[in-house]
Amino acid sequence: MLAVVQQTLAVTAPVFAMLFVGVALKRLGWIDTRFIDTASSLVFKGTMPVMLFLAILHADLQAALQPALLGYFLLATIFTFLLAWGWAILRVPRPERGVYTQGAFRGNNGILGLALATSLYGDYGLSVGGVLGGVVILAYNTLSAIVLAVYSREAKADLRSILRSILTNPLIIGVVTAIPFAYWQVKLPAWLLTSGDYFASMTLPLALICIGGTLSLAALREGSSLALSASLMKMVWLPLLATLGAFLCGFRNAELGILFLYFASPTAAASFVMAKASGGNHVLASTIIVITTLMAVLTINIGLLVLQWGGWI
Repeated sequence: MLAVVQQTLAVTAPVFAMLFVGVALKRLGWIDTRFIDTASSLVFKGTMPVMLFLAILHADLQAALQPALLGYFLLATIFTFLLAWGWAILRVPRPERGVYTQGAFRGNNGILGLALATSLYGDYGLSVGGVLGGVVILAYNTLSAIVLAVYSREAKADLRSILRSILTNPLIIGVVTAIPFAYWQVKLPAWLLTSGDYFASMTLPLALICIGGTLSLAALREGSSLALSASLMKMVWLPLLATLGAFLCGFRNAELGILFLYFASPTAAASFVMAKASGGNHVLASTIIVITTLMAVLTINIGLLVLQWGGWI
């Protein structure tokens, strides 16, 4: 149990550190709203698509391809997305529904989920988790683009506009472009990959600093009820349903463990970037990220303890 706690803390502690850096920089006046807007745009349009492209490029799609696991995760993701959206329609004010829904279903699998899968299951966890990450990225960005477009204050919500928002989403373009390169193992020049790594390495620090820069005690208080509701859905109810479904479908051992880690990951930093790009309530998005990341240390360890106690992973 202690080892699992340490593994979780080792991944989440740097995230909190960068959030606090963003808070401090804003308080010191070293960054301002204009910087946050510019940096968020750079992350959304440039560094994050490159990071996703390289993540897919380096994944071994053929060695770890498990159709049953990938298919279940995709169906469960769509189900939890629809469940979160349905709850938002019933309980959440219309302007906040898109950000609420995204925060309630979209996990930080590219960082926390994959890191924990690798830590617990070694190379197998890295391989399976990396391939699963491709499905994750494509599904999350497509579904997020849909729900944010429907409730966007800056764009129409007709079918053509929604399709345009999906097809022109830089994150989706980055993933789709990478798939043929990864599948056919196309070799890119070393200098180009190195430059891409330099550029992509700015993604997480910039995104987290921007999130920290938007946080304030007043904003946390104002958005606390909605953020807490979305966080409980993301960290408790949806992982419980999705993991139970995986168990009933016969998944066991490392496959069940990896699925749980991916379902139970806190809300991704990319949700803040996409909320801001779509004109949504990015303060609510950042609050959900902070709360779910705090909750992850407790909920992930409890989930793993229960699964290990039952002898299922």
